[in-house]
Amino acid sequence: MKREQILDSRYSWLRLGVTLGIALVANVGMWAVIVVMPAIQAEFGIDRADASLPYTATMIGFAVGNFMIGRAVDRWGITISLVGAATLSALSFGLAAMSQTILTLSLIHFFLGFGTAVGFGPLIADISLWFQKRRGIAVAVAASGNYLSGAIWPIMLSGVLNNHGWRAVFVVLAALTLVVVLPMSLLLQRRVPLGAVAAQETDAMTRLGSAPFRPAVLQWLLGLAGICCCVAMSMPQVHIVSFCVDLGYGPSVGAEMLALMLMGGVVSRIISGLVADNLGGVVTLLIGAALQCLALFAFLPFEGLVPLYTVSLVFGLSQGGIVPAYALVVREYMPAREAGSRVGFVMMATILGMALGGWMSGWIYDLSGSYEWAFLNGIAWNFLNIAILSTLLIRVRGRRLPQPV
Repeated sequence: MKREQILDSRYSWLRLGVTLGIALVANVGMWAVIVVMPAIQAEFGIDRADASLPYTATMIGFAVGNFMIGRAVDRWGITISLVGAATLSALSFGLAAMSQTILTLSLIHFFLGFGTAVGFGPLIADISLWFQKRRGIAVAVAASGNYLSGAIWPIMLSGVLNNHGWRAVFVVLAALTLVVVLPMSLLLQRRVPLGAVAAQETDAMTRLGSAPFRPAVLQWLLGLAGICCCVAMSMPQVHIVSFCVDLGYGPSVGAEMLALMLMGGVVSRIISGLVADNLGGVVTLLIGAALQCLALFAFLPFEGLVPLYTVSLVFGLSQGGIVPAYALVVREYMPAREAGSRVGFVMMATILGMALGGWMSGWIYDLSGSYEWAFLNGIAWNFLNIAILSTLLIRVRGRRLPQPV
C-alpha cells in the first residue's frame, strides 16, 4: 500500500477512536490522587506539603514511565506496552488502598504513575505514526483523553468517595483498569508498515535542515520549556480542590472546578491541533504559553464561587493545547522510528514540571498560609517558558521552513 493509503486513512481514524477510549481509563491514575488529597490529609493528620507527596510521586513515576514505556513502544509496539502498564496500574491501585502510612502510599504512587504513563506519551507517539496531514488534530484528540479522564472520573467517583472513602475509590479504579484497558489494547496490535515509517523519516530529514537548533539541543530546550510551563500549569490543576476546601466550598465544588478546567482543556487541545496543522508546533506552543500566563493572573483577585468557576474554565481553555504541541514539535524535526523515546523524553520533562510545581505550591502554601504566592510563583515560571519559546520562534522564523507533505 502507498503511504497515502495508510496515513490519514479510515483505519487511522478508527485507531484514533480506540486510542481515545483507552486513554479515558488509562489516565485516571494521574487524577485520582488530586481528588482524594484532602481525605488523605485528614486521615493521616499531615500538612498540605506532605499530603502532596503522593501526587508528586505519581508525577515522577508518570514522567519516567512516559520515557521508558515510550522506548518499549518503539521496540515492541503499543499493545504489549499497554498490557504490562495496565497490570501494574491495577496492582498499584489495590496496594494503595491498603496503605497505612503516607510514605508507603507515596512509594506505591510512583509505580501507579509509571503504569498510568502508557495512556499519555506512548499513545500519542503511536497514533502520530498513522497521520501526516492531520497529525496535529490526531495528537490533540489522543492527548485529550488525559483531560477527559480528569473531567469525567472525579465526578463519577465522588459518590464512592463521600460514602465509602478514598480507599474504596482506588479499589474501583483497579477493577476498571483491568476490565477496560486490557481488552481494548488488543485492538491496536497492527503496526504501521515500515514503508510509511521510512517515508515519514524522509520528510523529517527534509525539515531537519530548517530546524532552529541541532536535534539534541532542541530536545533539551523543549524539555526545559516543558518543565517551566508545567510548574505554572500545576498550581490550579493540583490544588484547586484544596483551594476550594480552604475557602469553605468543600471538595465536591473543587472537583467540579477541576472538571470544568479539564473540559476547557479538551476544547483547547482540539483547537490547538487545528492551529498546529496550519501554523506549526512552535507557534502553537507560544500562543498557549501566553494565554496560560494571562489566565494565571486572573486567579489572583477572586475568591467568590462564580468567578472561580469562570476563571477555571478560562484557564482550561487557555492552556490545554500546550503539552500536545511539544509532541508535534518533536515529530516535525525528529526521526519517526524514535517517536516513542523522543516524545517520551519531552513528555517526561513536562510531567516533572507538574510534579515539581505540585509539591512547590503546597510548600509555598505552608510557608505563607495562602495560595497567592503560589500563583505568583507559577507566573514567574511561565515567563521563563515564554522566553525560551520566543527564542525558538525567532530561530524558526529566521529560516525557511518546508511544509510536510
